[in-house]
Amino acid sequence: MNKLRLFKTFITLFSFILCVLSGTAALAKEKTALLFIPLDNRPVCFSYPVKVMEAAGYKIYTPPENLLATRTSAADTEKLWKWLESRAEKVDAAVISTDALIYGGLVASRTHSLTMANLEARVKRLRDLQVDKDTRFYGFSTLMRTPRESYGNVEPEYYSNVGPAIYRYSQLSDKSDLHAETLLEDFEVGAFERNLAKDHLKDWLDRRNKNMAINHQLAMLTRVGRFDYFAIGKDDNAPLSHTHMEARKISLNNAYLSDESFQILPGVDQLGLLMLTRAVNDLENRTPAVCPLYVEGVGPKTIPQYSDMPLGKSVPEQIVAAGGKIVYSPDAADVVLAINTPADGTMYDSTNLSNQYYASPANKRYIVNLGKMLEKGANVSLADVAFSNGGDNGFMNEMSLRGFTDKLSAYNGWNTADNTVGFAIAQGMLAPRIAKEKQLMLMRERILDDWYYQSNARRLITDELEKNKKSAYKYTLNEMMPKIKKQALDIISRLAVNYDITAGTKFDVVFPWNRLFEVDIVKLQQDKNKFRSRSRSAKGMLPDVPVYSK
Repeated sequence: MNKLRLFKTFITLFSFILCVLSGTAALAKEKTALLFIPLDNRPVCFSYPVKVMEAAGYKIYTPPENLLATRTSAADTEKLWKWLESRAEKVDAAVISTDALIYGGLVASRTHSLTMANLEARVKRLRDLQVDKDTRFYGFSTLMRTPRESYGNVEPEYYSNVGPAIYRYSQLSDKSDLHAETLLEDFEVGAFERNLAKDHLKDWLDRRNKNMAINHQLAMLTRVGRFDYFAIGKDDNAPLSHTHMEARKISLNNAYLSDESFQILPGVDQLGLLMLTRAVNDLENRTPAVCPLYVEGVGPKTIPQYSDMPLGKSVPEQIVAAGGKIVYSPDAADVVLAINTPADGTMYDSTNLSNQYYASPANKRYIVNLGKMLEKGANVSLADVAFSNGGDNGFMNEMSLRGFTDKLSAYNGWNTADNTVGFAIAQGMLAPRIAKEKQLMLMRERILDDWYYQSNARRLITDELEKNKKSAYKYTLNEMMPKIKKQALDIISRLAVNYDITAGTKFDVVFPWNRLFEVDIVKLQQDKNKFRSRSRSAKGMLPDVPVYSK
């Protein structure tokens, strides 16, 4: 009888323990929940980071897309605020674009007519936001860009006419602030101030001054602990520019803040995924070790287009921003960050005619060594930054024909070098949590977009538009969209069937901002029966690729 009672007691206790453990597991699963307010609705800012985090097993809450900024309309800031205030206490970490909440998005931050009082009221609202004490809070903002020129209504209207003059004025202003200007350059500044339309220059400077003031206030919120970590991204800029000058001033004012809580980084569009990755690294007490591995040439000394610093400085900063640490031996690394840079450090757009389908001897040597690491199972994430705004045809063709592309953990080759590097770091860190088939699907999307579309379809379509004196359609597709969409699909599909990783891939394309610059790969599916591995004899064959000539 005592034995029976003892047995029943044991069963009851065992059942109780199982219930507790099950409940704890369920609770732990719920705690891997993130809130994310992106900069705007572009795929690289919104849908792709969400796909990556979900593939890694995290629950992510985002606002409805119709609340986010588009190319032509600002975000509905009041509805965004209400959405944030209703969700901020129900997650383990929140990652927010302060530009979305304060200005209404990236384009709005460059074109708004909000008063300083309006902007400061939104900063105060951020300061007073009620967040559960156990919720980690991450934010990112932007320093306004300083483009050489701009078309397509993403700057004030006057910039398409006077942009180059304002850019030069910006260079000279930065140089003057460093007390490095010559007497002749002083005269040049005076000439700009006299000859540029005063309302244009005043409008541009006033908006920049507001942006600077707001970034100072956001940095102050970081000082008082509102944010666990805050990053300011330098939008497109140069070694001499207003953006560079403003970053220097903010950095000096916040020099005592550790890079564990505050950083100013090159690039903007990558910050959403970078911050999400940092959040989960912090939540899980992980500090992934990342080893940058450059191709032969100037490598880390490369100063990319649209950036004010060499990769040798910016790459370590982005690794820290993602919650990692830099190491210099692949054997000691959790992530090998393969970085394909131009041999001489001079970077062109991927549509440049130099982007041909052959790899240099140096690149072939690098790819062979990379292949050895991949064959051993190394976690290699490739940042393809030999060109801006697209992949390196020769490098990727060589990688693919040797059968190495599908062994990568991640591939990125989009927009600026800093954007690409940020995504490559983040995806490399998350790769151990992403099943291989999901890694391949994420890679296919980037390859179809960054390599096949940006470096090939976009180039051919641009050439045709310019030849027919229809260049304006590059910036606003309008009635040309059906024709351009068909051309893009045809060219991308022609390339897709010739490479193992994309053979059998079905997809569609849309132009989310009604312009040629970005495309969204949608309805992506892979027919596993058509995924193939080339025979050894076929690896030496050049695939059926477009031929470029002027």
